[in-house]
Amino acid sequence: MAALLTGLVSSTLYAQRTRQASLYAEKLAASAAPFFASADLETLADTLDAAAADAEGRILLIDQSGKIQLDTLALLEGTRSQTPEVMTVLSGAETQAYGIHRLETTDDYAALCAAAVVHDGEIIGAVLISTPVIELHQAIQHVERQLMTVFIVVAAAALIAALIFAFTLTAPIKSLTSTIRRMGKGDLSARADVRATGELKDLADSYNAMAEQIEHFDQSRSQFVQNASHELKTPLATMKILLENLIYQPDMPPELRAEFMQDMNHEIDRLSGIITDLLTLTQMDSHAASLKLEKISLTELCEDTVHALRPAAEKARLTLQAELDENVLLTGDESKLSQVVYNLIDNAVKYTPEGGTVEVCLRADNREAVLTVRDTGIGIPAEDVAHIFDRFYRVDKARSRATGGTGLGLSIVRQMVQLHGGEITVDSAADKGSTFTVTLPIRKGDA
Repeated sequence: MAALLTGLVSSTLYAQRTRQASLYAEKLAASAAPFFASADLETLADTLDAAAADAEGRILLIDQSGKIQLDTLALLEGTRSQTPEVMTVLSGAETQAYGIHRLETTDDYAALCAAAVVHDGEIIGAVLISTPVIELHQAIQHVERQLMTVFIVVAAAALIAALIFAFTLTAPIKSLTSTIRRMGKGDLSARADVRATGELKDLADSYNAMAEQIEHFDQSRSQFVQNASHELKTPLATMKILLENLIYQPDMPPELRAEFMQDMNHEIDRLSGIITDLLTLTQMDSHAASLKLEKISLTELCEDTVHALRPAAEKARLTLQAELDENVLLTGDESKLSQVVYNLIDNAVKYTPEGGTVEVCLRADNREAVLTVRDTGIGIPAEDVAHIFDRFYRVDKARSRATGGTGLGLSIVRQMVQLHGGEITVDSAADKGSTFTVTLPIRKGDA
């Protein structure tokens, strides 16, 4: 850039100098033509001397043959000029010619401008003006040095700014990379501490959110394995004790033996239920569970479930009520939605004491089907509400096992509801009952 600007400045200054010298030479040639034609050398000498003093240079008058007739320095008179500019003008190729030449004697540069002396339409000679250009050359060098200085400073500043910017840009990336490597080595608690702004901050925040989810999933997986092992170990341990009693007491009364066998059968059923629920959750986690979508009547499905569970409610001396909108239709998997409704109502019946009430409500609202199961049971303490859908989570572990639950029912319900694009919420308090609300989308064409 500095070289380009220096070239532009040099070209501009030289072009300006050329125009001035050409105009001056043309004017001097025109004024000298009459005197040169009449061979009035004395007048010509005075004119050229005055012009040389005005131009601060040297002027030569050359005839048609190339012989120097007058020289303001009186050094080359009588000799022939071989200057290219003079030859160009005398040959008639150009009326003016300009060039810069290096002087052999002083090692300086001089600007030569030749103009044709024309009389009666014929070229009778030429005027050659020689002016030093040392000042112009020095001025250009000064401008070049200044420009180079400015651009060196600018380049240095740009380099420093680029380094600072590069460090500012790469430091957060290096920090994030280091954090990712720590996580790759198993440190799931590693978080990116990026104090940047804009896209880098968004990237770091997204990574931290992802890392937090991964850590949460890892903790959930570990807790799930631990809980599953415990839940599977319990019925196995019970069956082992029962079997050992049968083995080491061959004379056990038949009534007691039959009771032990019934207990073992109960534990096998519970173990089978746990395994079935685990397989169901595993399929849904791996997205292997597919929905057999069809148009179903959620109203009829709820009616059938209430009818199936009414004997259990009557046996527990509960009131099971249903308030269902007519013909609530939607597209879904009937088997899975039936399991959702059954689990919710069955849980309400199991955890509601004698004399209580279980209400099932279904209504269609703004392209949504809203199912509500409300009971007057034992309720859920506030600290347990947030974990009620966690796998193997039980509010009252002893009572939950007594009712035959695996601790996976509500987890399965939530997964199935989410598979249908819906959501499930719970509103509960200890000793005040619970209300589970399921919202499912009703798509266009369902009604």
